[in-house]
Amino acid sequence: MLYMFVGLIGLILINVPVAVALAIVGAVATFMSYGMMALPNVGMTMFEGATKFPLIAIPLFILAGAIMNASSISRRLIDLASAMVGFIKGGLSMVTIGASIFFAEISGSAVAGVSAIGSILIPAMRKKGYSKEFAASITSSASSLAIILPPSIPMILYAVMSGESVVKMFVAGIFPGLLGALGLAAMCYYLASKHDFPSEGKFQASKLWKAFKDAIWALLIPVIILGGIFGGFVTATEGAALAVVVAIFISAVVYREFTIKTFLNSCLSAGVSTAVVMLLVAASAVVGGYLTETRIPQEIAMQISELTSNKYLILALLNIIFLILGIFLHSAAAIILVVPIVLPLVIEVGIDPLHFGLIVTLNLAIGQQTPPVASVLIASCSIAKSDIWATTRTNLWFIGVLFAILMINTYIPAFALALVNLVYGT
Repeated sequence: MLYMFVGLIGLILINVPVAVALAIVGAVATFMSYGMMALPNVGMTMFEGATKFPLIAIPLFILAGAIMNASSISRRLIDLASAMVGFIKGGLSMVTIGASIFFAEISGSAVAGVSAIGSILIPAMRKKGYSKEFAASITSSASSLAIILPPSIPMILYAVMSGESVVKMFVAGIFPGLLGALGLAAMCYYLASKHDFPSEGKFQASKLWKAFKDAIWALLIPVIILGGIFGGFVTATEGAALAVVVAIFISAVVYREFTIKTFLNSCLSAGVSTAVVMLLVAASAVVGGYLTETRIPQEIAMQISELTSNKYLILALLNIIFLILGIFLHSAAAIILVVPIVLPLVIEVGIDPLHFGLIVTLNLAIGQQTPPVASVLIASCSIAKSDIWATTRTNLWFIGVLFAILMINTYIPAFALALVNLVYGT
């Protein structure tokens, strides 16, 4: 296990893509343990690992987000958020949070969210006197709500890796995601008051009503997706397919602004994003299969449990591990690489796997904000044309909020699982 980890880190440090590094390490470990005859199984393992039914939801949610980006759906949702919360001090930062919530309920991808929202709201904030570092920071941190709120793509990955229910993971993310949004809004209000950032004028019911009428079809997308999933009418995978169909219908038929060329471009964009995730999943199946056969995760769990059986200390240790991994790995890679290893320990000490999945997701939301990897922060800085390290200094305020939400959900399981227990009576 140590040699595999050292080899993986070494390959990553010389800029080998994480998915390729995982496949190489898994194939070499298989060869060293079972010989040349076992290598043909590597290809089959990769194929089987990437073709699990729940994983179909990932490219479909990504495609739904790409279609939104290519039409006026994103703009209409932003206008509605502006009418709802723009009158508060630091109005555009509040609008960013509100729009991120709307977008999160459709795409499940933080990178897609920051691209759609940031391209509109970051230039608008700059014109109103917000610093580019602040604009990039709040757009980045608010966009990471997409991996906490349903339908979160990292939650789908965790559910597949752990064998948990995708729908229960979605339900578990609602309270923490909304609490995170409120925490970010409170921090924005504090910083807006400190730096005298403007509001967007007085609240006007007529403006809100007009924005609502313009966005009502766009709002149907999250209502149909989440209503169908939580109502038990569709699975998460079927809900993802439904999201694509509804997004196409609204863009092409209702708003009349979606062409075949636009659709093909959306498919291309979604295909590239999907390929990155699915190659990671396929490569991880090789490593995961090897670890399962050699029972290394169980041995690690036994050794740690011999040191301490206190689940709160173990949770603290796991938080540290995932916070560190979040600095260097994308969220999908961290889930795929680590969850199968630590899950036996989690179960051994009596931690609810759903609770642990929520903890993992919150850690990775922070990881999206911490350089050098920080895919969401980098995308936001690229739009704002701000230095990533200068932006990170400003973003520490918002990272602090996300960390506080992590601690609440780590050590108050009753809050973390409140909605799950309410809905499922457990």
